[in-house]
Amino acid sequence: MNFHNASFKAAYGTSEQLPASTGPEVSFAGRSNVGKSSLLNKLMYRKGLAKVSSTPGKTATINFYEVDGHDLVDLPGYGFAKVSKSEKDRWADLIEGYYNQDRDFALVVSLVDIRHEPSALDRNMVRFLTEAELPFAIVLTKADKLSKQQQAKQRGAIRKALNLPKGTPLLVTSSEKGDGIDELRTLIAQAIEGEGRAGSR
Repeated sequence: MNFHNASFKAAYGTSEQLPASTGPEVSFAGRSNVGKSSLLNKLMYRKGLAKVSSTPGKTATINFYEVDGHDLVDLPGYGFAKVSKSEKDRWADLIEGYYNQDRDFALVVSLVDIRHEPSALDRNMVRFLTEAELPFAIVLTKADKLSKQQQAKQRGAIRKALNLPKGTPLLVTSSEKGDGIDELRTLIAQAIEGEGRAGSR
C-alpha cells in the first residue's frame, strides 16, 4: 500500500450525507487535542493535507482521504470544552452516526495522548469499540515529549487503564520524530488487505 499516493476526497457535516462504503475503511478517532491531524499528515507523507490548527477541535466534519485507492476517515475530535453544546451534540452524532452505519470497518485507530491518563471519553470509546466488536488499535501520540523510560511506563499504565482486550495492538508514535509511523502504516495495510479482519457490519 503506497501511502505517498494520498489525496483529500470529501468532507461531510452530517452522518446522513455519508456515501456507502466502497471498500474497507480505516477510521481515526480521539480527543480533539490528541494530534490526529499531525499524525495523518505524517502517515500520508504530507505537511498540510489534514489541516493542523493551534485551536483544538478544528475538525468539525468527517473527512475522507484516499490512499492508494482506499479510504482513511478522519472523525471529529471529541471532548473539547470550548464549543457550544449544540456543536458538541453534532460532533457526537457524527461519530456515532458513522459507526452505527453498515460500513466496511477494516480498523479503527483510537488515539490517546501518551502523556496523560486516559480520560473517561477515551475509556468509553474503547468500551464501545469492544462491545461493537469492531477491529481497533490504540495509538499513543506525542511520544517525543517523554523519555524512553517514561514511554514504557505510560504504555503499560494506559493499557491497564483502558482494560484492553487481549491482542489489541498498542503503538507508541511521534508525528514530530516519526517514531512508530512505519509500524502504523503496516498495521493499516494488513487490516485493509484482510489480515485479521473482523469483517464488515
